[in-house]
Amino acid sequence: MSDRTTIGVGMVGYAFMGRVHSQAWRSVGAFFDLPVAPRMAVLSGRSKERTEAAAAQLGWADIETDWRELVKRDDVQIVDICTPGDSHAEIAIAALQAGKHVICEKPLANTVAEAEAMVAAAAAATGKSMVAFNYRRVPAIALARRYVEEGRIGEIRHVRAQYLQDWIVDPEFPLVWRLQKDKAGSGALGDIGAHIVDAAQFVTGQNVVGVSALTETFIKERPLATESAGLGATGSSARGEVTVDDAALFIGRMSGGAVASFEATRFANGRKNAMRLEINGSLGSLAFDFEAMNELWFSANGGGFERILVTEPDHPYVGAWWPPGHGLGYEHTFTHEIKDFLEAVATGADPSPSFADGLRVQRVLEAVERSAADGSRYTNVED
Repeated sequence: MSDRTTIGVGMVGYAFMGRVHSQAWRSVGAFFDLPVAPRMAVLSGRSKERTEAAAAQLGWADIETDWRELVKRDDVQIVDICTPGDSHAEIAIAALQAGKHVICEKPLANTVAEAEAMVAAAAAATGKSMVAFNYRRVPAIALARRYVEEGRIGEIRHVRAQYLQDWIVDPEFPLVWRLQKDKAGSGALGDIGAHIVDAAQFVTGQNVVGVSALTETFIKERPLATESAGLGATGSSARGEVTVDDAALFIGRMSGGAVASFEATRFANGRKNAMRLEINGSLGSLAFDFEAMNELWFSANGGGFERILVTEPDHPYVGAWWPPGHGLGYEHTFTHEIKDFLEAVATGADPSPSFADGLRVQRVLEAVERSAADGSRYTNVED
């Protein structure tokens, strides 16, 4: 990689998503033949001590305690945003206006208005921008899209999408930021529902144009999280209000005429990360479950489902990794998205999914909230 152009990366945030993205930045050049070599230049976090510790552990060369200083730095050409949703718009817009390329975690923003401002900034910017819907880079999901594009399942009629987790079923789980609307925007809807909306639109090539929805918050109050409380940690004896949904269910119509159903919950006891997608067409069907992420199930011409082990060299992304039958994991999806982003930046192509794609998902999320708030009536996404 010494003969390639080096491109400096600055990342804002070092918690769960920051750790995963760091792994991707560290590994991408070792497995993919890239036109540029990323350099992990600087990590930004509010606490100097914690940011220094994270940078040392994750492989970042320097730190900043103010993301605004990171955006100004000459050794940073890419800004990677791994913060809660309430800060996405401010950081992304500032970075784009400073001429940086930007990759931003999902959902793109907490509101449609914020997402619209980000799209406008991206359109006016010289830098490239992408929203990080990593499940598009699961080889089995990418293969499913290929099968749809090739016409293997015919006219799409049904879309079924679920994202089922159980990490907050304990009523004593603390009131972390993901359970606060001012920081997270929404609950299961934005956190994991955004993924299945994007995945359904990506695989089918159709957009969700209308929804009828309901949401529910099962645990109304939780212990306040202490400064040191992490996932699963016990908070203080004081309690606070949960201001987001615990579960969201909605039916929808796709732009190509298919009907769809979506379910996102963090209360499906026993389900750890069951991100599921099934597409039924006039000639066949496709089915996927992330808890068996290296498998795609395919039914053709009225026959039963057949299992495809998505580990062959000609399957999307897989040729860069291991011999057939040696499965990939969650972290590889982020390496794939960083690979695609770097290639787009280097060649001047427009990365996908774009901020406009992120806005499209945000409009669906807002329509779900509006539908649920006024009695689950059918709500047009563009209203």
